[in-house]
Amino acid sequence: MEKLALNKGTYEARTAKSRDMFQRAKKVEAAGVSYRNRYFEPYPFFVKESNGSTLTDIDGNTYTDYWCTHLAMILGHRHPAVLEAIKAQAEKGWHHGVAHELEVTHSEAIQRHVPTAELVRYASSGTEANLFAIRLARTFTKRPKIAKFEGGWHGPYDALHIANKPPFDMPPSGGLTKGSQQDTIVVPYNDLDGFMKRVAGEQLACVLLEPVLLAGGNIPADKEFLQGLRDYCDRTGALLMYDEVVTGFRLGLSGAQGRFGVKPDVTVLGKIIGGGLPIGAVCGREDIMERMDHTKYSGADYAYHGGTFSANALSLAAGLAAINVLEHVPVYEHIDRLGEMARSGLNQIFENASFPAQTTGIGSLFAIHFTNKKPLKDITGYASYDRARSKEMFRHMLEHGVLILLPEIMHGGISYAHTENDIEHLILTAEEYVKVNS
Repeated sequence: MEKLALNKGTYEARTAKSRDMFQRAKKVEAAGVSYRNRYFEPYPFFVKESNGSTLTDIDGNTYTDYWCTHLAMILGHRHPAVLEAIKAQAEKGWHHGVAHELEVTHSEAIQRHVPTAELVRYASSGTEANLFAIRLARTFTKRPKIAKFEGGWHGPYDALHIANKPPFDMPPSGGLTKGSQQDTIVVPYNDLDGFMKRVAGEQLACVLLEPVLLAGGNIPADKEFLQGLRDYCDRTGALLMYDEVVTGFRLGLSGAQGRFGVKPDVTVLGKIIGGGLPIGAVCGREDIMERMDHTKYSGADYAYHGGTFSANALSLAAGLAAINVLEHVPVYEHIDRLGEMARSGLNQIFENASFPAQTTGIGSLFAIHFTNKKPLKDITGYASYDRARSKEMFRHMLEHGVLILLPEIMHGGISYAHTENDIEHLILTAEEYVKVNS
């Protein structure tokens, strides 16, 4: 069958104002964007407003949004309860710079739901929270080395900005010194034997992982793998740490640790706990977290933590409103059902057409991988993915008003604002591409 001829003029013709804005942006921002993931060819569209499950660009085009603010908007854009909370808090002040009641109330909400959250400390982003968590682990254990998994994304903190995607021996950025990463041991995901071989003889401060490999393609960890890591940490004194910046409050109120039933010692949170505003948090066992208590510890026994915008009132007010909705509305039932609908519908299309693609995911998360390799348990096969075809399909979806996160490995999330009609449109749009390209 003749290959689909994507209309190269369609996107450009519909987004003239975004093209002009991009030219302006390139004069003031490197690459014309504030984050590399927000760039795609030939240029990104610029959003005028967001609402529910849609984005509207400055040219008036609308897109069904599976990017979901980097998966933070579990309720959708401008959810009324969150919007009202932001407005009400702004009238009282958006950042106080000193202690306030919201940080106590919000911590109590985290403590109520996250099984391991005996104490909580806030940061301004998931990246910051991961940085503080690593420092905490090293302080508590008096050990320097950490284990980080292939394909895991924990933000650009030097010690963790390594082996994000194949080839794992290639640095993802300049400015990363050997010294900053010499104590990071890269280990294989979903491979307990491989993990044990690489850490043999090491004394680790912590084992840090995403219980669902997110930027690596929404690949869940096997429960047996998580339990094996738990057992290893119990034997050796290393801390098991989950990066639940995305999965926290997305895979249920208790996150991935609640869903999988394997508890870490320390959990890193972000995104949803701020209702879509900037936030990060570290929480965990009291005896570990109290190392951040300067009234009890000092010097090398104390893990410094702080930041001007830690426990920002506006973020906490929005987060509390979002958590309150998650507690009282059947959000998870809705988004998990739509997630299964999306994954099964897309897989059926690929299988019927013998098309070299498949989906992964869990709950409200999904990803499309252009490879025949099965089963997908890690990111090691990424080097053989047909990334050109992935970019082509990304463009096709965009042309038809569907925005999915990242052209090279399309992955996204579903919000409470998405409907069955949205998912049907996603599936039908994918099917159109597959039919012409099979």
